[in-house]
Amino acid sequence: MVGVRAHRSVLEAGLKAPAMRDGGESGPHRAPAWLRGAHAQTIWPALVGRPRVRWRREALDAPDGDVWQFDWVDAPAQPGAPVVVLFHGLEGGSGSHYARALMAEVAKRGWRGVVPHFRGCGGVPNRRPRAYHSGDHAEVGAMLATVRRRAGDGAPLCVAGVSLGGSALLNWLGRAGSGAASIVARAAAISAPLDLTAAGRSIDHGANRVYAYTFLRTLNPKARTIASRFPGSLDPARLGRFTTLWAFDDAVTAPLHGFDGADDYWRRASSKPWLATIAVPTLVLNARNDPFIPASSLATAADVSPAVVLEQPEHGGHAGFVTGRFPGRLDWLPRRLLRWFETGA
Repeated sequence: MVGVRAHRSVLEAGLKAPAMRDGGESGPHRAPAWLRGAHAQTIWPALVGRPRVRWRREALDAPDGDVWQFDWVDAPAQPGAPVVVLFHGLEGGSGSHYARALMAEVAKRGWRGVVPHFRGCGGVPNRRPRAYHSGDHAEVGAMLATVRRRAGDGAPLCVAGVSLGGSALLNWLGRAGSGAASIVARAAAISAPLDLTAAGRSIDHGANRVYAYTFLRTLNPKARTIASRFPGSLDPARLGRFTTLWAFDDAVTAPLHGFDGADDYWRRASSKPWLATIAVPTLVLNARNDPFIPASSLATAADVSPAVVLEQPEHGGHAGFVTGRFPGRLDWLPRRLLRWFETGA
């Protein structure tokens, strides 16, 4: 694996560029013996009690006239303390188990945090005929620039993305190259589907279809709402009760965002080709037993730039990473992320 290390902490060194290291000193995730199997490790975290987080909701105008919903975690001011940005996964948000677990730890540290909601995920209807997608690098860049302005120049920005949010983040990091460093100090992508074709085919087949059904339960009515509010944006004849993500992406995601069908979207929005041009220190964390991201589609050292750390534990499921005795804890992932943001290790 590729690795990077900071010589001092964030607060001491201002998140200076790290030097190369081996990457083995990462406190690897170990799944508890009572939680066996990829599906259990994926589903159970949604059932574990989530920490309470005090959010401050802020509605902001997007550059195209739409509206964004940002949920902030405000903590007592500490000079130079980072601001942690989290981009959520498909149909997620600030209520997702990983968001609340991370932001609870952020608050404990006395850092600030924010969850920017993708279009349609903040509980407020869109003003524009648009949604969000795995390659939405322009949206990520615009949101980060907004957070950068509102956070103040003295606060390092550390950003994480989970699943779809991780894919969109990696797309932006790769395209921005060295320019990303003017906004972001360190980054992390968790359970990101680096190859959308491989992940899309996997989630639409076999037992994995339960995840597709879960996502489509909210995606289907959202598509009908967009078609009703913005005539001509979608073909009504193609809108039905979609049962696969391929069908939804082909009829909804692709035409809304300028792709020529689902296959074109999956190809052009995949983040794997952009890993080689990332310049900001970035952790890419994928469990090898993720039920709908085939291990064969994950990145290798040959795919990434020297700024990228690949961490691929054998277990953890999709955005799960539960540890401890029954009923388990959700704190391994946020602590792993904050350690990376603070030390680069």
